[in-house]
Amino acid sequence: MSQQAAALQTFNSELIKVLDDLHSKREGLNRHIRQDEEEKERLQQDSQVLSDKLRRVSENLSQRLAARAAFDRTIAETEAAYNTILERAQSLLCVLKKETDNLSRATEPRRNLH
Repeated sequence: MSQQAAALQTFNSELIKVLDDLHSKREGLNRHIRQDEEEKERLQQDSQVLSDKLRRVSENLSQRLAARAAFDRTIAETEAAYNTILERAQSLLCVLKKETDNLSRATEPRRNLH
């Protein structure tokens, strides 16, 4: 009976040791789980912050692209109008030179060829 008691005591000691080891491993796993949960929470917050920044940047970009398109339109219209003014000024200058020549000829004294 003493051998059985000793065997039982040995099994009991080993069982307690295995259970303690399992508890220790579970606590280590719990620490890792808490760390992973905290990191997950941080990452979700970072992701939300980045999503908000991305939304704001996208809105700003959209507004700036629209403003640039308006600038491009205004520049193109202004350049077209300016070119029209230049063409008309050139035409006016040609007409004015022709009229000046005609007036100059009309006001010059005629030479008499005697």
